[in-house]
Amino acid sequence: MFLLFGLKTVLNDRPGRPATCQHCLQFVHHHLQERATKFTLFFIPVFTTSKTYRITCSNCGRTTAVNSRPKTAPTR
Repeated sequence: MFLLFGLKTVLNDRPGRPATCQHCLQFVHHHLQERATKFTLFFIPVFTTSKTYRITCSNCGRTTAVNSRPKTAPTR
């Protein structure tokens, strides 16, 4: 019997929002990205093993990890 399994990372862009960057202190748009790791069986995603969210400042490019509860760019 041959069993083929593995992990796959999927990146999804989510709607961001304007916020004050904690690095450059500018009030600019922040991009929100969801990164999900999925368990695959015969190249078919079966279930999600983990999800993380990251926001990126459109001015300075600084990327910050956010917990999964807010799902939006934090404001100051």
